[in-house]
Amino acid sequence: MNVDGADRASRSDRSDQAAAFDAIGGRYDEAFPHKEGQLTAVAQLLTQLEPGSRVLDVGCGTGVPTARQLVDAGHSVLGVDLSAGMLELARKQVPEAEFRQADLTGLSAQGPDGIGQFDAITCFFTLLMLERAEIPPALRLLRSLLRPGGRLTLSMVEADLDDAEIPFLGHTIRVSGFLRDELRSVVRDADFEITGEETYAYAPASNDVPPEHQLFLNCRRTGQ
Repeated sequence: MNVDGADRASRSDRSDQAAAFDAIGGRYDEAFPHKEGQLTAVAQLLTQLEPGSRVLDVGCGTGVPTARQLVDAGHSVLGVDLSAGMLELARKQVPEAEFRQADLTGLSAQGPDGIGQFDAITCFFTLLMLERAEIPPALRLLRSLLRPGGRLTLSMVEADLDDAEIPFLGHTIRVSGFLRDELRSVVRDADFEITGEETYAYAPASNDVPPEHQLFLNCRRTGQ
């Protein structure tokens, strides 16, 4: 599947987003100490993977809990994130995994910087950082990084937003979101079958972050 040119997600400048997460660092895990949705979604994914599967963790953050959970289950993990500060923490907390600084929209399976294909991809809250128009092509890009029948586990915050500025742990970040019916449609249009769905009402530990509804989708790449 060709995801170059017009079909590739537009590359907005996200350096301000990366700088915000560099500064937030370990406070992210302090603000979001309870990650039951993530833990449950990965636990479900693990039941669908063959031993020693290759998994891409997109927007890996500090590596905890997802990369840690996958490595502990015996899988090979590549984590990518835009934030160098987050990656520094991830390398310390999950030294068994490989980590690279990269923008989701710049990933490719082939070429000099190609990362190949994977049996599964986790993408927790990373699509939030894109403009709405970028999300459908980003999903098609992720599909191109999966082997046929590969699994995608993703999460979003349910919200009717497009590149809106919000305060976040003392910084300003830009986020987008969909209401759940529209999110399902966008995911299916990218040639994924939705095989499971969970919703969580989440209240972060920090007063700087408002309560939210988190949507978790387990998906399977369809077609060849």
